[in-house]
Amino acid sequence: MSEWERLIPKPKSRFLRVKCPDCGNEQVVFSNATVSVHCNICGATLAESSGGKTKIKGEVVFVME
Repeated sequence: MSEWERLIPKPKSRFLRVKCPDCGNEQVVFSNATVSVHCNICGATLAESSGGKTKIKGEVVFVME
């Protein structure tokens, strides 16, 4: 571990690509979203706020780092 890696902490939150369980649309969601996230196509709930980490209702396809 280099000196810079120790000095600069990495965030614990990520952007996630989530697949809608109803229509299959893929949408980007923040892992610590403060509001519920709905599918842009069918309106199904993809993620719900829980006061910290988001409860993901669909399938996580990809984690962006």
